[in-house]
Amino acid sequence: MVTFIPYILLGVSLAAPVGPVNAAQLDKGIRNGFFHAWIFGIGALIADVIYMMMVYFGISHFINTPFMKTFLYLFGFFVLTYTGIESLINSTKINVLERKKQDNSLFKSFFSGFLMSISNPLTILFWLGIYGSVMAKSAESFSNKTFVLCSLAIISGILLWDFTMALISGIARRLLHSNMLYIISILSSISMIGFGLYFAFQAYKALFL
Repeated sequence: MVTFIPYILLGVSLAAPVGPVNAAQLDKGIRNGFFHAWIFGIGALIADVIYMMMVYFGISHFINTPFMKTFLYLFGFFVLTYTGIESLINSTKINVLERKKQDNSLFKSFFSGFLMSISNPLTILFWLGIYGSVMAKSAESFSNKTFVLCSLAIISGILLWDFTMALISGIARRLLHSNMLYIISILSSISMIGFGLYFAFQAYKALFL
C-alpha cells in the first residue's frame, strides 16, 4: 500500500491544477449540484483513461505529429470557447429559484466532461509527458501487474480530486449567496474562454510561425 500512495498523490496532483476542466466542473456543480459535477468529472476521467491507454500502447507518437497537434489545438479552442461563451450567457440565470429548476440530464453532464477533457491539449500533453515518464520508470522497477495497479492508483487519485471538487461546488451552491455564485460562474466562464484563446494562439503559431 505504501508503494501505491505516491501514485494516488500523483493522480491528485495531475487533476488539481486550475484549468478548463476544473473551471467547467465547478460551474457545473454551481448550476446543477453535486451529482452533475461528479458525473462531469467521471466523463473527464474516461478521457484521461483513453489517453493513458494510448500512451501505454505507443499511439502517442501519432498525436505528436504537427498536423495532429494543430488539429487538437483548434478543436480545443472551439470546444472551450463555445462552452465558455454559452456558460457566460447563462450566468444571468443563476439565482435561488432558477437553480432549483435546472433539468440538465446526467448524461449531458457526463458527455460535457468527456468532450472537454478529450479536446483539451493540456490533458494530452500531461499524459504524454507525465504518464509516459511514470510508465518508463515503472517498467524498470515493477512487473506488468504492479504497473497496472500503479495506473489504477493514479486513476483513484483523480477520482478523489473529482469527488472533492464536486463536493465543494455542491456545498457552495447551497450556502453561497446567488450574487457570489454569479461571480464565480462568470470567472469560470472567462477562464474557459481564456484557455480557448490560448489554444487558438498555439494553433496560429504552429501554422504560421
